[in-house]
Amino acid sequence: MASTSNSQSSIQDDDDQEEEALLSVFLYLFLSYHKTKRDIYFSLVKFLQIEHFDDFTLASSWERFISEIEAVCRQWLATGPKNLVKKDAVCLDFSKNIYKVRSELKYAMKNYSMEYYFEPFNDGKVADWISTSHDLQQSFGVKDFLVIAPQSASGVVLDAPEASKLLSAVSIAMSNSSSLWPAFVPVHDPSRRAYIGIQNMGTIFTRRFEADRIGSQVPIKLMHLEGLYELFVSKFAYSTVDLSMHLFKVHFRMKLTYRTLPTDDDPEVQQESEFLESGGHSEFETHNKIQWDDDCPWSEWYSAEDPVKGLELLAIWSERTVDSSLDMAELENASPLEADKWFIFPNLSPHLESSDGSTIGFASQLRLLVNALDSSLGAQFMEDFVSVENSGSDNMKSSAVIPPPTVLDRVLKDLFHEDAEVKLDFADAENKNSRAIKGAPLESPFAQFCLHALWFGNCNIRAIAVLWIEFVREIRWCWEESQPLPRMPTNGTVDLSTCLIYQKLHMLAICIEKKHQENKEHPDVGDKKTSPYIEGKAQITKQSSSLLEVTEDSSGERDSLTARNDLGSHGVATSLSNSEQQNFASPTDTKLSEYIRMGSAGVVGSTMLLNSCQQMHAPFTQDPPLMTEDMHEERLKAVEAFGDSFSFSAQLEKEILSSDMSAFKAANPDAVFEDFIRWHSPRDWENDDNGELAVSQAKAGEVSKNEWPPRGRLSERMSDHGSSWRKIWNEAPSLPAFKQKPLLDPNREGEKVLHYLETMRPHQLLEQMVCTAFRAAADTLNRTAFGGLKLMTSKLGQLCLTMASTLKSLQRNSLSVDSEIIEDLTRLCVIFEHVEKLLTVAASLHRKFLQAPRLSEAIFSDFYNFYLPKMGTGSGSHDIDKSQEFTKKQQIMAREKEVVASMFTPPTANQSWRKVLSLGNLLNGHEPILREIIFSKRDHVSGGYYAGSYAGGYPQEIETYRMYLCGTSNDLRVALAVASCD
Repeated sequence: MASTSNSQSSIQDDDDQEEEALLSVFLYLFLSYHKTKRDIYFSLVKFLQIEHFDDFTLASSWERFISEIEAVCRQWLATGPKNLVKKDAVCLDFSKNIYKVRSELKYAMKNYSMEYYFEPFNDGKVADWISTSHDLQQSFGVKDFLVIAPQSASGVVLDAPEASKLLSAVSIAMSNSSSLWPAFVPVHDPSRRAYIGIQNMGTIFTRRFEADRIGSQVPIKLMHLEGLYELFVSKFAYSTVDLSMHLFKVHFRMKLTYRTLPTDDDPEVQQESEFLESGGHSEFETHNKIQWDDDCPWSEWYSAEDPVKGLELLAIWSERTVDSSLDMAELENASPLEADKWFIFPNLSPHLESSDGSTIGFASQLRLLVNALDSSLGAQFMEDFVSVENSGSDNMKSSAVIPPPTVLDRVLKDLFHEDAEVKLDFADAENKNSRAIKGAPLESPFAQFCLHALWFGNCNIRAIAVLWIEFVREIRWCWEESQPLPRMPTNGTVDLSTCLIYQKLHMLAICIEKKHQENKEHPDVGDKKTSPYIEGKAQITKQSSSLLEVTEDSSGERDSLTARNDLGSHGVATSLSNSEQQNFASPTDTKLSEYIRMGSAGVVGSTMLLNSCQQMHAPFTQDPPLMTEDMHEERLKAVEAFGDSFSFSAQLEKEILSSDMSAFKAANPDAVFEDFIRWHSPRDWENDDNGELAVSQAKAGEVSKNEWPPRGRLSERMSDHGSSWRKIWNEAPSLPAFKQKPLLDPNREGEKVLHYLETMRPHQLLEQMVCTAFRAAADTLNRTAFGGLKLMTSKLGQLCLTMASTLKSLQRNSLSVDSEIIEDLTRLCVIFEHVEKLLTVAASLHRKFLQAPRLSEAIFSDFYNFYLPKMGTGSGSHDIDKSQEFTKKQQIMAREKEVVASMFTPPTANQSWRKVLSLGNLLNGHEPILREIIFSKRDHVSGGYYAGSYAGGYPQEIETYRMYLCGTSNDLRVALAVASCD
């Protein structure tokens, strides 16, 4: 009562002083009525300054501070979370669902910041164990909240009275604005991560928060669940009560985090590194044991860092009620396999989300190859880069290092002299979309040369020049010694969809084979440069046993016959001798003794000749001469120059037509020009109806003089333009294919190929190298086993399409390179790098989850969606924000628990130093790296202490005590929330 009377008297004194001050002001104004208004104003100001007048109508600074907080809160409440997101709210880096807005305040010469954290799309539920939440949300079980802190270096309030006053101001402002947001103030040292907080829960209840951390020397009792349980119970039980003898219904939840040992901590790796440091030499077999990607296709060129450094497992016990500390002791001895839910997510390498060039792979070397292409412009010959005087600027001389001869010899040995299986079908190693890239197949020598060049001398232009010159020298040696080119087919046609260098090498391989056969059959003339290729009788006899019946194709094309000529394994024209051909003749042919049939491959169905009642025979013919892309272009230019395309194309094909006609005459001595047309181009022969009937009867063996000869006529096309064809027919001698001069001169064509390779312009070589290197690198990655992940398969296909579109400008051999193309290629390298990183993740997950493919697919899908927005970051010169880490978790099915548990191999004796004090709940000998526990106690408001004298009462149950504990044996953080009736 005394304190109340004192406060009333002080208020009365203040009122009296205020009245006296006002009377003094009015008196002064009245005495100064004769002065002007300006003089009155300045007199009043002077009076107030001299008399030290206090204006008690204004609020104090603390009240203004409360008013500012209240105004900001009212504004945020009125705006609403969704509108705040549209205005100035900022999304937190670690979570896509949490936003914050910030406002600056000032009180007592100090600046403060007030931040409002909220989830605009939350359904009202508090964040669970799995969702990415703010530390205060997880600690205190709140949703939206305020944090007010000083704008200082530490960001915490070190003075306890100041912290209490600050929290009181916020609490009053919250109450005035009818806001139920909890407010927190960081206190103590920043390393303790300590907070105090308060929340107005209505007209009756108030919730208070407090969090602190023990950074070292955690008491042994608090390392076990039993001691943590007793710590929580002590917050609401009487201190004199023996906690072990009383039962308290406490709600309990727990999450344990386990982590596999990282690769760097593998004892085998440690022993290997120690052995190397002591001067030992690592054996190849030992190296294979410690590399995760030894069975990956890129391991031949480089060793990639395992992007998945380890796996983290979350074992979660759902909420349950415990009555005593004995229940907690049982839970601590329980196996993690008994947990209600398991979740897993990978720990990714920090280099995976950066593009600073530190990662070595195909993409990094392709970028160097693009730089070499840029450096090749303007040079005439590759030899110009080898010479020190002509190698360019001093800067390039210092950076363009040529490897020693031993490295060069090893590369050439791998390209030419090591045994390698020749794969005639290169399509097995290719992505179907990569065929659109005008390069060389992966297993071909030029593709292997390009891949070696990526790593030879760090892919500088001088090293490439040295390697190319030696590569061409080895090819010339193979030509001069008639040695086959490795990994090159020696038959077939030239594939014009490949790069020109591969086409030339394919032609050279065929020429070497023909030259080798010629030298084998005629060793005395093997060194002559021009000699006709003649097939020996042994080869003819071998092929005579495999003759097939020839059927006529309605398309009219000469090459459409199913078995018109058996060219053997070397693609050379063959025929049969006279005596052997007689065995093939029909016994009903009475005129066979008058004619000598040579080079027949068998009868053409039941087709009869026009001038003799004999069946038509299909001849063995020579292969058409092989032509590369540049040879086709030369012929097309010649056709355009002559104008008459049909007549000139017939002239260009004169040698082929003459050879076919000669072989046809030898196989059919009674044949006429019309018979050749009927066999060579059936579409240019029009049959009459009775002729078709005669043919059908001839098939049934009913040929007679009345049904022969077949009736028909030449087509209008052949009649109009057939004079040149008939002239060739008349001039063509009757010679089987094996007696004719070969259409392809292997010596001449082989020398032309070598001349092309030795005199290539540098930029033409580099253009084809870039296309082939991109294609070969993509095809190498395409061989990776990643479990058939659809997203990865689709991404590889998209990469090939993107490469084909970008490299299209380089596929024209005469095109000069400009700066825009170089920029496009640089961007293509960045895209390739992203896909390469995705593939390493897919391969690593596939190897780790061989027994659980669903998990590898689900984890990769989550990472793909996380990483996909980062793939459009431009040149890749800036690092991706480190705070945006991949933390998406996948739930583990019950049948997959054993598989995941087997990944946590028991620690060895060398790893015993890791275990200091066990926390219990071991998983194959692994203790949890983090344990999080939530204790809570709920009470009914209407029947308990918290109802007080409130008549209305609360029928619902509220959480009166909540404690969150997070930590390990060396670190423990405790957060307590208590609801009370004020």
